[in-house]
Amino acid sequence: MRLLLLACLRARTGNATTAARIQNHLHAAGHICVLKDAFMYESQTEIANLISTDKFDGALAIHLYKGGRLLQGSRIPFGIIFGGTDVNEDVKCEEKHRVMGAVLEEARFAVAFTMKMKELAAAEWPDARKKIYVQTQGIKTTPKETFDWYRFLQNAGIPTDTGSLHVFLLVCGLRRVKDPLYLVDVFSDWHRKEPSIHLGIIGPAVDPLFTSEVKEKVKRAPGVHLLQEMPQDDLHAAMKRCFAVVNSSISEGMSAAILEAMDLNIPVLARNIPGNAAIIKHKETGLLFSNPQEFVVLSKSLMNDPIMEKEIVTRAKDYMKKHHSWESERKAYENLVRRLQ
Repeated sequence: MRLLLLACLRARTGNATTAARIQNHLHAAGHICVLKDAFMYESQTEIANLISTDKFDGALAIHLYKGGRLLQGSRIPFGIIFGGTDVNEDVKCEEKHRVMGAVLEEARFAVAFTMKMKELAAAEWPDARKKIYVQTQGIKTTPKETFDWYRFLQNAGIPTDTGSLHVFLLVCGLRRVKDPLYLVDVFSDWHRKEPSIHLGIIGPAVDPLFTSEVKEKVKRAPGVHLLQEMPQDDLHAAMKRCFAVVNSSISEGMSAAILEAMDLNIPVLARNIPGNAAIIKHKETGLLFSNPQEFVVLSKSLMNDPIMEKEIVTRAKDYMKKHHSWESERKAYENLVRRLQ
């Protein structure tokens, strides 16, 4: 089949990573899958023209609103993959809610990353419950063997001569929902007392206006560094060398950065929100904090207890093998696209 896959393809955001992975799965199943950026299209008419010109047999869209609305009324069968903010945030807007309900009605199937996400969607659109499948994200990390950690630290402005360095990495696209400034103040205070503690914020400037706010704030925050986004294999290598990966989002579907850290045997400290709590069991596979002060307390306990750290990363890795296998995700999408035939 010739399949169109619509997603928000801003470089190195979660949706773009998911899209590339699904495209890979569909190619392996013998389909032709063409990736298109939903932001490049204004209307359903443009997509209808694209479909007839490129002779697509079926389509998939990531994000019920951003991608899905473009397929509404489409002449070809399509499926939907929930993005996260569609079910968590966009449902609060009446017009978006109406559009998403109509899209879901037309879709042959929908994929939720977690049971919680399926339940949220089913509560909004009860008639769609039967067509929503739960398929967790499959994760495959590819850390670059030749990655130069010291060069990375130098570029970030992190001194390498302070003895036992503890670098925390917050990996996210710079937009409000990711709340990258949530921990900046407490982190700076902590860094003043313990200069070997550093927080690196790394990711694409998704929201330019908000990015300049982040830059301003970070400039005045010792111990906090805003880093250039980097290719996936470099990022995985940097994650592998850091002390812990941090997530401070207000809302998440399922954070690929958290899953990648777990796969790389790196401890995760994440804000206690439904999307994060769905994949992290507190003090078992990671640590969940409810406020900035608790983040510092938990981080210190992790630093002072290497046995707890070892147990957490071991259990997290086991969880990944069991629930986020790349192979089982591949099989699931091979089966799902048959519904588009």
